[in-house]
Amino acid sequence: MNDVARRRMSPVLAKEPEPDLLEKLSSAGPPDPPDAAPRTRSARSGTFGVLDVGSTKVCCMIGRTDPDGVIRIIGSALRASRGVRAGGIVDLDAASQAIAGVVAEAEDKAGQRIEHYWVNLSCGQPESRLYTVEWPVGGRAVTEHDLRRVVQEGGRRALITGREIIHVVPLMFAVDETQGVSDPRRMHCDQLRAKLHVIDAASSAVHNLIATIGRCKLQLEELVSAPLASGLATLVEDERQLGTTVIDMGGGTTGMAVFSEGQLLHTAHLRIGGLHITKDIAQGLSTPLAQAERLKTLYGSAQPSPDDEREMLPISLVGEEEHDVHKIPRSKVISIIVPRLEETFEMVRAQLDAAGITREAGHRVVLTGGASQMPGLRDMATRILGGQVRLGKPAHLRGLPDFAAGPAFATASGLLAWASGSGRHLADIKLEEDGAPTLLARIVKYIGDRL
Repeated sequence: MNDVARRRMSPVLAKEPEPDLLEKLSSAGPPDPPDAAPRTRSARSGTFGVLDVGSTKVCCMIGRTDPDGVIRIIGSALRASRGVRAGGIVDLDAASQAIAGVVAEAEDKAGQRIEHYWVNLSCGQPESRLYTVEWPVGGRAVTEHDLRRVVQEGGRRALITGREIIHVVPLMFAVDETQGVSDPRRMHCDQLRAKLHVIDAASSAVHNLIATIGRCKLQLEELVSAPLASGLATLVEDERQLGTTVIDMGGGTTGMAVFSEGQLLHTAHLRIGGLHITKDIAQGLSTPLAQAERLKTLYGSAQPSPDDEREMLPISLVGEEEHDVHKIPRSKVISIIVPRLEETFEMVRAQLDAAGITREAGHRVVLTGGASQMPGLRDMATRILGGQVRLGKPAHLRGLPDFAAGPAFATASGLLAWASGSGRHLADIKLEEDGAPTLLARIVKYIGDRL
């Protein structure tokens, strides 16, 4: 074992990924040629690493920003997830093993060790709320200090016992009676008003994720909402402006994010994903989980066909010998899959209606995530949600490995974009007060001191 792996893995050893899982995840084919994305005014220099910790896979990518502003991946690795269920940590040791192993492999390929990592957040039932904060300016010009105070005030108002704030995102400002100001710096006013988007999650789930990262001797730079990251990886600028709903269909959860006027307006997480379909098949057909996953991957569809009744599939039953093979029509598998997928999209529609942002969500839907690749899914989404539906894959990256070309790796690719400075409103301002660590930073230090 090399030195990097020893540092990362001690005292635990990472397991090799399951071949069937890696074959499934890499089946999306080679990546499309990336389009050059414009450099952001705060593009991060140097090398940075990201971790997508999911219910079925753990992916690590290491990148750097080229001179033209496009991110180049210089190291990447993928392993089967361990100790994670519905996006949350359920086994610290197993999750640490998987994370430490995938980081060591990616760092070996990059040829350097990365201290700080951006990590996705899909656990702890993240919730999305909007706040309006007014701040007295007194007729002078608005400064960066004013903007920091507005964001900090919004964070204080949003604090709820038992939950941790992950993002406080400024959406829009108003200077006195002038609405729709994107950057109020140097503008004179008596009253500054800001509309803020706050995302928080359950404290216990956040602490467990941070503890797992700490056990791998990694420094957590920032937790990033998984649907936000997926949107950054898959949406074009017009979609962000005109209104689009991103639906990230993962193994244990389905995340959704609504973008409009270039901003993230709403996020939500549903505790339902591709693994639930696998379990439905296993229970409905009394077949082992591994066989249910194979049936879903090879023969699953969201669109029934007249031929399904005639196509017979071999299966084995739980507790029987492997050579005892039974035959079932493909229609039986489809009849189990379709109701669960319909339920998922109906839950998404209910979330949009409850949030009151149906108009802002527009008439565009982008499906991404590993579970979004099932045949017929776009037609089903169009029928239930309406509007234009397309499949979203990572874009605007150089050196993207073949295994990461499909929708299953949108979150990891979006984390790279966020780490480089993309997608941030007023990204050139440090919104945390100088000398005052954020709440998340204090949590990281508290847990790290006790590991």
